[in-house]
Amino acid sequence: MNLHAIKAIYLFEMARTWRTLWQSIVSPVISTSLYFVVFGAAIGSRMQEIDGVAYGAFIVPGLVMLSLLTQSISNASFGIYFPKFTGTIYEVLSAPISTCEIVAGYVGAAATKSVILGLIILATAAFFVPLRIEHPLWMLAFLVLTAVTFSLFGFIIGIWAEGFEQLQFVPMLVVTPLTFLGGSFYSIDMLPPLWRTISLFNPVVYLVSGFRWSFFGTADVHIGVSVAMTLVFLVLCLAGIAWIFRTGYRLKA
Repeated sequence: MNLHAIKAIYLFEMARTWRTLWQSIVSPVISTSLYFVVFGAAIGSRMQEIDGVAYGAFIVPGLVMLSLLTQSISNASFGIYFPKFTGTIYEVLSAPISTCEIVAGYVGAAATKSVILGLIILATAAFFVPLRIEHPLWMLAFLVLTAVTFSLFGFIIGIWAEGFEQLQFVPMLVVTPLTFLGGSFYSIDMLPPLWRTISLFNPVVYLVSGFRWSFFGTADVHIGVSVAMTLVFLVLCLAGIAWIFRTGYRLKA
């Protein structure tokens, strides 16, 4: 394992974060804070508790997950797309480093940024709503697992994309709607039976539910199922990346 290569890619990507601090950290935190103000304070004060949890606190895991998913995909996809766009990806591919080391560098940096952002949003949420975390270790584990999984997914999107429009297509038109419909702002038990069944086909439901369990000990789906679904998606992403590097899909001219 070439740790120097991983470190070089990782540090380069992390340095890009500090150069674009407003876009990478400040902007998502401000946007999420507005959700807390509107949904947590204004609307939440007029809504009843859900599973014994105040509505303002109930939506915190969903909002963190919303930011985590979109930022993981965005960070990883932009990180690998720009080397493709500028042509420097060929220097990386010709260097004496393996596929695992390339992926570890790019995905590791993207996941780190997302985890940092998630923790900042959690700290910010404490200023707006009373927050408790019953299973902090599970919360951190789920945070890291989700960040890594969707950073891998973003890495695939960055390789697949041939333009900035495609780069934004999946996060904006697929992932974000699925997150809003995945129980971020409500419990799927509140839905009619038919829509509750349909919601179970939304993979984001399992992510939000598992993450919410680590906070309040209640969930729409059993925590074991949530972790299993996340791991399945992780394996699929790894298989997809392995196929991309084996075939050279959109990497080789």
